[in-house]
Amino acid sequence: MKFDIPEHKKLVFELVVPIRWGDMDAMGHVNNTTYFRYLETIRIDWMRSIGATPQPDGHGPVIVNAFCNFYKQLEYPGDVLMKMYTSDPGRTTFETWGTMELVGQPGIIHAAGGATTIWVDFPNQKAIELPDWVRAIVTP
Repeated sequence: MKFDIPEHKKLVFELVVPIRWGDMDAMGHVNNTTYFRYLETIRIDWMRSIGATPQPDGHGPVIVNAFCNFYKQLEYPGDVLMKMYTSDPGRTTFETWGTMELVGQPGIIHAAGGATTIWVDFPNQKAIELPDWVRAIVTP
């Protein structure tokens, strides 16, 4: 299935994730929960790459929802090309999106998902405005 990323999203990061034997379920394809792990992996690696790691005594990103749409099953062996996009920065939030395609099948999206990220003051346990530097990175 072909999945088109709307123009209002910004490609910010790519990562290749190997499919592990243990990622499969009894039906011989990657378990649905593993897709969320793949999305988490690219999101965390991207956040680390821009210096947006949570600081327990300060502030940082928190995921407040997540979803995944499954289009075509992934199977072992293989390598998944993950692409991370951002969009829709608000006062305290922005959206992240991820697509999954096999390295050997460019352009064929096997799954796509996303999450809403909120910027939080951890000691006070409340949302705060996105820092300007984060807003600049996530704005398409």
